[in-house]
Amino acid sequence: MATRKKKKTAKKAAKKKTAKKKANRKKVAKKKAGKKKATKKKAAKKTKAKKKKAKKKTAKRKAKKKTSKRKAPAAFMAPLSPSKVLGDVVGVKPLPRTQVVKKLWQYIKSKKLQNKKNKRMIDCDPKLKAIFGKKSVSMFEMNKLLKRHLKK
Repeated sequence: MATRKKKKTAKKAAKKKTAKKKANRKKVAKKKAGKKKATKKKAAKKTKAKKKKAKKKTAKRKAKKKTSKRKAPAAFMAPLSPSKVLGDVVGVKPLPRTQVVKKLWQYIKSKKLQNKKNKRMIDCDPKLKAIFGKKSVSMFEMNKLLKRHLKK
């Protein structure tokens, strides 16, 4: 009989332990749920604040873009007068360096003076030979050699 009582008390104790464990699990689950809700609320507030800041930044950027346009430096766009030799190809009027190069390329392409195998090389005709002083010139070297023929 004593063994039966011991078994019953052991069963009751085991039931109490499982009941306590379940209760503890429920408490922990409730705490986690509460934390999740709180973190969700905080996250929602943060995202709203971030969105407001982003809107302000984009508004400032748009305002800046509208007010200031990028301008080329004055020295870069300053008109330069070409020499007589260069004037035969480009024209006699003073032009910015960019326009001189543009017109020179128009001349090169219209006369088909680019080397067919190596497009970076320009085969000079008599007018270009007078400007560059060589039979063939690299497109990168071309701007360096133009410097001699452009004056302020």
